[in-house]
Amino acid sequence: MAGTPVNRPTVVLLPGLLCDEAAWAGAGRSLADAECIVPDYGELDSIPAMAGYVLDLVQQDRLCVAGHSMGGRVALEMARLAPERIDRLALLDTGFQPRADGAAGEAEAQERGALVRLAQERGMRAMGRTWARGMVHPAHVDAPVFDAILAMIERCTPEVFAAQVRALLARPDQRDVLLALRCPVVFACGREDAWSPLARHRAMHALVPQSELAVIEDAGHMAPMEQSLAVAGVLRHWVYG
Repeated sequence: MAGTPVNRPTVVLLPGLLCDEAAWAGAGRSLADAECIVPDYGELDSIPAMAGYVLDLVQQDRLCVAGHSMGGRVALEMARLAPERIDRLALLDTGFQPRADGAAGEAEAQERGALVRLAQERGMRAMGRTWARGMVHPAHVDAPVFDAILAMIERCTPEVFAAQVRALLARPDQRDVLLALRCPVVFACGREDAWSPLARHRAMHALVPQSELAVIEDAGHMAPMEQSLAVAGVLRHWVYG
């Protein structure tokens, strides 16, 4: 009937490291009948601070929250802080464990620090050419989607990059959040994701009995951009069933 209000789901699409709205463009088009919000973390430098900022930014009470990569960790922290506001979660190409202790953790810090220095000295695009090659399916290196990823990285600043690296190095252990989830959850992962591999998503899926697991073929860590139609299909099913 004309004039009858329609309840549109609110979908919060949380970007990963160095990502912005472009990472979610395909998903956004498939969810045109929902209210989609893609936050910008600015120079916030902790996962809890990012989660708190998003919860304050989005006023609606019931949220469908999808997070890619670092955004998945922000989504889990939102579920820790305000579980009553989370209707459903989608966690893509992400993880839940803190930085490792000892030599492995120090190696991660050194690797990430070297990339920050490269961005500061040679610019974001030059850093992106080094970093992003390991983030995509091998067939997508130097393909048009790779250029789109580099352009997205170039829109970021070294200061934002450094802040996000600090957030990731201090990331919390979120196993307890996964175990406490009671809302519908979908995990999705590019089959060739070398950074957040499929085995990790299978482990997360096993911790959440009501969850589903979707494997995105011909994609690496940047699955939402590499295979936007496949990811859009997963998210549309997640929102509408």
